[in-house]
Amino acid sequence: MKPILIILLLISFTGAFAQTNKKPAPKDPAAKQQLKIEEGKDVWMMTYFRQRYPTRIEIDENGNTVEVPLPDPMQIEKMHIALSTDGRHWTPLNDNKPVWEQQMRDPYVRRGPDGLWRILATGGGMGKDREKVGPSCLYATSRDLIHWKVEGGLPLMKDARDESGALARNIWAPEWFYDAKTDEYILLWSSSFEDAGWKESRLWYCKTRDWKTFTPAKVLFAPSYSVIDGTLLEHEGTYYLYHKEEEFGARTGERRAIRVATSENLLGPYNIIEGHLNEGQIVPVITEGPTAMKDPVKPGWLLLYDYCMTNRFGASYSQDLLHWNVEENVSFPSEARHGCVSVLTAAEARALIKAYPIKPSNK
Repeated sequence: MKPILIILLLISFTGAFAQTNKKPAPKDPAAKQQLKIEEGKDVWMMTYFRQRYPTRIEIDENGNTVEVPLPDPMQIEKMHIALSTDGRHWTPLNDNKPVWEQQMRDPYVRRGPDGLWRILATGGGMGKDREKVGPSCLYATSRDLIHWKVEGGLPLMKDARDESGALARNIWAPEWFYDAKTDEYILLWSSSFEDAGWKESRLWYCKTRDWKTFTPAKVLFAPSYSVIDGTLLEHEGTYYLYHKEEEFGARTGERRAIRVATSENLLGPYNIIEGHLNEGQIVPVITEGPTAMKDPVKPGWLLLYDYCMTNRFGASYSQDLLHWNVEENVSFPSEARHGCVSVLTAAEARALIKAYPIKPSNK
């Protein structure tokens, strides 16, 4: 046998032997990461509901609405909880099943300065007087994130009418923001007077100090496009209003994605910042339900959102809250929709896990 052939054979056998000893790479490295809670370190909680849309709405050249069927629809309009220590990899509690049987969408869960946890959510609070006061949203409270009390439905648009005197048709994705300067809670949400909540929608707000009396609803943000899913973050005296541009169809093109506007005043006016994607947006289409958080891993911020038509979640990173880049190595609970994030202590996280154990077979 020629020396050159012997060398080639040895190289071939050596390579084959080395390959047999290599462990196969996991298909989803992010999903393999386990939640590790350390004493004295914060844990992030995300609340969400679950859904796979039955259809995707489109608008043709003639302005007609067309519904395109989507495969395997599913809807669980109840609150779910997932935990994370890095903001990128999330472990669902209770085997990704609801932690409360109350009906709701878009559960916004935050702790107030009084230590009380408050939920505002779409649906679940519709009263018998809808024809008189319009739609309501759910309001509930808790001291421990485990035992919840429904406080009732809030008819936030009861004093608002359009030019014809008609009431609003919806209250979507309500949230609240505590203003420490005035000791007031600012509630914000989207509403429309049209026959569909995504049509000509605006962001509205009202104020309260006691959660019993509320100021009349006023428009907070009315850009040139229809807008839903507003969420506020304050940093160094600037208010950042992340929101979904709800425009699409043959006339406008596909524009259902997240944008940002800023203001030096909580109640505006807000100036739209032109993002680098899709002529002004900051994350890819089709996305909605934004929530912002400090990055637990490095200086900067994370923006979480769901790709609502493809049943997955996404995250983007920014150093300045304005310029965002998509994070690729992420994992979220399946079918998670419209998340809201809050900070927990290690003890609070362990109490939640005890109440709603993490199952080995999370899906």
